[in-house]
Amino acid sequence: MADSIPLNPVRQNSKKIPYYNSARLSRYSLEDESSNLDEMPLMMSEEGFENDESDYQTLPRARVNQRHRGLGWFLLGGWKVLCGSCCDCLAHTCRRKKELKARTVWLGCPEKCEEKYPRNAIKNQKYNIFTFVPGVLYQQFKFFLNLYFLVVACSQFVPSLKIGYLYTYWAPLGFVLAVTMVREAVDEARRYQRDKEMNSQLYSKLTVRGKIQVKSSDIQVGDLIIVEKNQRIPADMIFLRTSEKTGSCFIRTDQLDGETDWKLKVAVGCTQRLPALGDLFSISAYVYAQKPQLDIHSFEGNFTREDADPQIHESLSIENTLWASTVVASGTVIGVVIYTGKETRSVLNTSYAKNKVGLLDLELNRLTKALFLAQVVLSVVMIALQGFVGPWFRNLFRFVVLFSYIIPISLRVNLDMGKSAYGWMIMKDENIPGTVVRTSTIPEELGRLVYLLTDKTGTLTQNEMIFKRLHLGTVSYGTDTMDEIQSHIIQSYAQVVSQPSNGSSSSSTPSRKSQAAAPKVRKSVSSRIHEAVKAIALCHNVTPVYESRAGVNGETESAEADQDFSDDNRTYQASSPDEVALVRWTESVGLTLVNRDLNSLQVKTPSGQILTFSILQIFPFTSESKRMGIIVMESTGDITFYMKGADVAMASIVQYNDWLEEECGNMAREGLRTLVVAKKSLSEEQYQDFENRYNQAKLSIHDRALKVAAVVESLEREMELLCLTGVEDQLQADVRPTLELLRNAGIKIWMLTGDKLETATCIAKSSHLVSRNQDIHVFRPVSNRGEAHLELNAFRRKHDCALVISGDSLEVCLRYYEHEFVELACQCPAVVCCRCSPTQKAQIVRLLQQHTANRTCAIGDGGNDVSMIQAADCGIGIEGKEGKQASLAADFSITQFKHIGRLLMVHGRNSYKRSAALGQFVMHRGMIISTMQAVFSSIFFFASVPLYQGFLMVGYATIYTMFPVFSLVLDQDVKPEMALLYPELYKDLTKGRSLSFKTFLIWVLISVYQGGILMYGALVLFESEFVHVVAISFTALILTELLMVALTIRTWHWLMVLAEFFSLGCYVASLAFLNEYFDLSFITTRAFLWKVSAITLVSCLPLYIIKYLKRKFSPPSYSKLSS
Repeated sequence: MADSIPLNPVRQNSKKIPYYNSARLSRYSLEDESSNLDEMPLMMSEEGFENDESDYQTLPRARVNQRHRGLGWFLLGGWKVLCGSCCDCLAHTCRRKKELKARTVWLGCPEKCEEKYPRNAIKNQKYNIFTFVPGVLYQQFKFFLNLYFLVVACSQFVPSLKIGYLYTYWAPLGFVLAVTMVREAVDEARRYQRDKEMNSQLYSKLTVRGKIQVKSSDIQVGDLIIVEKNQRIPADMIFLRTSEKTGSCFIRTDQLDGETDWKLKVAVGCTQRLPALGDLFSISAYVYAQKPQLDIHSFEGNFTREDADPQIHESLSIENTLWASTVVASGTVIGVVIYTGKETRSVLNTSYAKNKVGLLDLELNRLTKALFLAQVVLSVVMIALQGFVGPWFRNLFRFVVLFSYIIPISLRVNLDMGKSAYGWMIMKDENIPGTVVRTSTIPEELGRLVYLLTDKTGTLTQNEMIFKRLHLGTVSYGTDTMDEIQSHIIQSYAQVVSQPSNGSSSSSTPSRKSQAAAPKVRKSVSSRIHEAVKAIALCHNVTPVYESRAGVNGETESAEADQDFSDDNRTYQASSPDEVALVRWTESVGLTLVNRDLNSLQVKTPSGQILTFSILQIFPFTSESKRMGIIVMESTGDITFYMKGADVAMASIVQYNDWLEEECGNMAREGLRTLVVAKKSLSEEQYQDFENRYNQAKLSIHDRALKVAAVVESLEREMELLCLTGVEDQLQADVRPTLELLRNAGIKIWMLTGDKLETATCIAKSSHLVSRNQDIHVFRPVSNRGEAHLELNAFRRKHDCALVISGDSLEVCLRYYEHEFVELACQCPAVVCCRCSPTQKAQIVRLLQQHTANRTCAIGDGGNDVSMIQAADCGIGIEGKEGKQASLAADFSITQFKHIGRLLMVHGRNSYKRSAALGQFVMHRGMIISTMQAVFSSIFFFASVPLYQGFLMVGYATIYTMFPVFSLVLDQDVKPEMALLYPELYKDLTKGRSLSFKTFLIWVLISVYQGGILMYGALVLFESEFVHVVAISFTALILTELLMVALTIRTWHWLMVLAEFFSLGCYVASLAFLNEYFDLSFITTRAFLWKVSAITLVSCLPLYIIKYLKRKFSPPSYSKLSS
């Protein structure tokens, strides 16, 4: 039932049958359930419960809202909703997708295709030649800040509104847009170049006239394409032939699913058996393929050869496919193309990440709106004091333009350059080598995180498996007693060799003859060990790979047995590290896997004898079945079905026993991953019957997976339990201190894993995610509303305990009690969600964002973590064993989990603090000059005349103050060592106190005070001419700004000192050229110098005194530490 539950809250219509009536089958009766729920209220509004709705809080209100949608709703934002839905509707109509259909593809005959399929071109560009300029401009002007400047700059073309020179408005805006356009154009050109390289790769296409070379982008559905070793597969194909004698090949899939191991693929038997390549054109055959789908791990299709008598039908599954973007690792392959371009699995699975906007940017956007409001109010006040005389409306607009410097255009430029600087500092930090910043727009987010959601395997653990424990029910072997197993194995195979009568015939099972004769006797420990080790050595999907020796031709890669089976030259390839660990262990105790192809396995005994087993069937591991099986035939003709899998899946399959469940629990508590191994002997007749039913099921087109599973399940009954294995996944370096550091910093850590409950709980304890003295509440499995209600009430009574919940139970809770569940879970010190699917991981991230409005960070290392990383406010990827997929999709990529501590505590802190200071200072720079303008206008009869014109305004925002202001990106309040030693300092950052309306108002007051002092001072002290006011006030303004930067800085850097003196030097030097604004003869007098000094002193000295007193009587927490 749990599988069918949708993850978002279900809103049922009140006209439908209530939930309880439809769920009569639940284990409570109707009255029972409601009475149970009444006894234990779950803090619910009664109304919500009567209506029996999922989201109890929002529903009644939602209905009321729907009733009263009138004019008020329309004016208060309804128009936005309506416009949005109209645009969506238009876009949907324009981009209506073509329906994907199943297809019949004739080999080598693209012209026979009934439909027109997409081109096989890769296209990652955002824009084309026509949409580039409009697209980039839209992305820029959707920010309030930039749109505002565009309107102001455009107003300067109207003669009656023109104030000063055009370039003072258009130059800064043009600069910002030019920088953005160049950056986008460079990115776009790179994307185009990459796409062009991929699309123009040449491949050999097989035609009636022989091989021809075609570009990747010209490949069509139905083409026969030859792909060489180490070449990328250009489109989704069915594997027809290979140069390998075994009829199979390996492919590397790390670009598709993030897994670094090789996958074994099998050629279609009918085409592999053809004598020569050219014969592919002499047969009449077609492939029936299902419609293109997202799932890269499944495929259903059929291969049919028509010209044979009778017709040949073969079922096709995932092992016959070669997906695009994978790489051939062995041999040369020939395939028929079935999906191209947009319909390939790799393109269908590409999710385009949303553009992430940092919290700081949103806060600054809000502040700029407040400034705009202030600017309009100020302009209205000016007009009101003027008495609304003359063309007041035009004057109002002139005032708005005059005060436009309140909102500085340099804010965006400075912040963007600052972000780039932080990114550069992170990548250059020697303490966290290999860190890459992939999204340069959100480094400040690292300083505001409240929730960290982490994957387990490969992130907290190393994904390196070591075999630790073998349990046979009555006896258990650990790492220190493995030599006993080895001696038992040597002994049992030595007995076999010394029995000349049977020779090799009984080589595989030494004790079979005696067993068959006698009644069922309890086996000796030795024979049980032998059975168990043999089962582990045979039941897997591992292939030994031998590197070709230098100097040996490529042909002899799989040369003669003795020469090539040397142990040091062998590596194992498998789809799971657990399997490799098991096979390595059997090698260490004496049974070595030396060779494997599609139809046989070869195992070497301790005495060096090679045993060959024929593989009759193999049932691969899936996340649904949680088990894998293999049917092998020994040289004696005995057929055995071996199976291994998770204890949950195997408990019902094996014969009754009293130890399995208990031992699995014990091993899980030690942090071991457990696998149960079992076997069943089959007679020839039993196997033949099974094979017929199995092949029939494999050919069916509808519900193939279900039919195949049903046939296999008919075998999985009353199997003989052989042993239980325990494999350890070691923790990453310094995981414990890092998690402790993050916990002390006030960050709540949630572990989301696909692993089973016991293992997840165990890793949570061993990694100290859950501290030693903390209780763990394991959420019981729930399947309906009543059970979820009771279980949530039980959980509510617990205090300060960690929560462990499985994915299925989580779905049920979110379906009925989303709000309460999230509220309760957020109070826990740690949460572990096990058996989570990738989509569930992303959904949990979105839940936390919606319900808590706090910043979330997701960290993972595999392809299954990508959706979670993209959904979080800040995604961190680890380059791990599972490939680079997560690290490429993330905003920040690190090489080890322990680096996250420094990334957040040091770089996150610095980025946020610096950007907050920088943003507010740039605003202060604009407000101070607007205050001076307001004072100037009010004294001169409210005339809308600019105080400073032309180059003075451009110079003020750029060359005179830019370098010192930007040098704030080098400031730091706490040394990195201190930030790591006292992670508690991080808690202050999450409250967002460095940039709030309070700090903003303080800066507004400072700006108003200083602007007033500078202007009034200059007016009081100026002589006869107006030009002196400009000279005195502007010089004092520049000096004030330089001194204010010095006041804001907390830790000096030599570049800051250099920037201050360089800017001052630039100003003094430029005075010589500014004779149209300044009277040079007056500037060189003493009177000018003392007047400027006096005004500057009055504007800055009080602030220095206040800062000194504040540090003395109310120092911030970090200064107490640094002193």
